Amino acid sequence: MRINLKRGAWTFGDNVPKKFNAHIEKSVPYYKEGHELIKKLSDFFLTNKSRCYDLGSSTSSLLIKLSKFSNKKDLQFIGLDVEKSMVEFSKKNIKNKKIKNIKILCKDIAKYNFKKSNLIISYYTIQFVNPSYRQKLINKIFDALNWGGAFIFFEKIRGNDARFQDILTSLYSDFKEQNNFPALDILKKTKSIRGVLEPYSNFGNKSYLKRAGFKDVQTIFQYLCFKGYLCIK
Repeated sequence: MRINLKRGAWTFGDNVPKKFNAHIEKSVPYYKEGHELIKKLSDFFLTNKSRCYDLGSSTSSLLIKLSKFSNKKDLQFIGLDVEKSMVEFSKKNIKNKKIKNIKILCKDIAKYNFKKSNLIISYYTIQFVNPSYRQKLINKIFDALNWGGAFIFFEKIRGNDARFQDILTSLYSDFKEQNNFPALDILKKTKSIRGVLEPYSNFGNKSYLKRAGFKDVQTIFQYLCFKGYLCIK
């Protein structure tokens, strides 16, 4: 995947969709395993005629796995992504696989009005939403869920203080080097996501969730600075 040299100019558009899956699996620890975990968790929340959203659906690989896995009837899977090229790539992929119950929309999740749902997923997506819109978005997610529905929320997080942040950053750099990312590319990526990727600490994320109304929140995954939450309404 091409690393944009410009500061704060990272994008998931252009030619990124074709190389996205291969890149992200080397860049995010246990990326595919996270998909498997979400797939199995869906059994607890999807019933016949349920609606499920994937926010920032990228190539729709997670939605495709969910569609194939679930044995419930008349399910509706909706993927939202703001990048037109990613949406076009997804639609072709879904059409080629002849999957009928997935719809992909080119929409900004911060401005989208959700319909009532049993499951809403954000797999490393809200970290890219401008902080000024983040609380309102999580509020809308809570309001859209049916009682007993779930929000599955994976994010990159900051350390609790400067020392922990240094440790997490250092070990994450080691992880990328072990996956054959050249040191210069790691530096370029860091510059390109300035002001684009804005993660919060675990405390910050839980504060957002609490203010939205989520009281039942369980950690379901963590590896270094990557964390997954299961939030039940």
